[in-house]
Amino acid sequence: MSPTSYQAAPPRVKEGEDSRGPLRSQAYPPAVAVRVLFLSDTHLGFGEGFFDSFEKALAPATTGETDLVLHGGDLFYRSRIPAWLAERVYGRLSDLADSGVDVFWVPGNHERSSAPRGLFLTHPRVRVFDRPRTFVVERGGMTIALSGFPFAPRVGRAFTSLVAATGHAETRADVKLLCLHQSIEGATVGPFDFVFRPGEEVVSGRDVPAGFAAVLSGHIHRCQVLRKDLSGRPLASPVLFAGSTERTSSAERWETKGAFVLDVERGGDGGRATWEFRAHGAPPAEEDACRVTRWASSPRRP
Repeated sequence: MSPTSYQAAPPRVKEGEDSRGPLRSQAYPPAVAVRVLFLSDTHLGFGEGFFDSFEKALAPATTGETDLVLHGGDLFYRSRIPAWLAERVYGRLSDLADSGVDVFWVPGNHERSSAPRGLFLTHPRVRVFDRPRTFVVERGGMTIALSGFPFAPRVGRAFTSLVAATGHAETRADVKLLCLHQSIEGATVGPFDFVFRPGEEVVSGRDVPAGFAAVLSGHIHRCQVLRKDLSGRPLASPVLFAGSTERTSSAERWETKGAFVLDVERGGDGGRATWEFRAHGAPPAEEDACRVTRWASSPRRP
């Protein structure tokens, strides 16, 4: 992976805005980095179009551009799935792993926070956050720790203890990523821009922990980046929602769909990350304008 592989001249979008408008932020391409593909909410099983979007989102991994793949949950459209669907999806993940890509999966609410029965994930490069835990891999001369836990329905009060239970604090690594499938304060969805506020089922912004290059979460279907809570206080770590890879309702009609590609590197507390959003599904009125959308975080202070 070469840091010079950034594509030029994308439309830019403002941090914290949704995928319907341009995100604006300075890009800091790292000198040496490991590349991570982050996608979520694929809802496989709804129809063949969802598989098509899944493949488009996986393109950076299938072409050898990324070293790791993280799926942020709701891989399937429901918890009880037919054997053919389990075999098809796991076969695809296994093929990716056979190509040398490390694959990680956070079970979401559609999986009822666990891998569906009949889906036996036995490949050594396919790892599942079936409980609070941390996986460590070595890539590009760096150690990367991915910590996370499956979807927790009443996460509000339990979040801090669930994060602690992953063991991330005791894990030494050059880069740390927190992997979730949750709603977080400030996330926005729907045509009327509904905003999630702290509560029993929503993580408070003040509880977002420091020590991570980024927090990567599924569950919210609109792609967005959160840097502040609703009171304007900076979050301790940037929060990225990749959004769903295909529209699941008319409420998402005007949303661009795709996946994040992140470059992570050493530096600061938990490492540093830059990212870009790779759009593959533009709203009808924006087909011509939607290309690769790139944005990045400011360098994190040590």
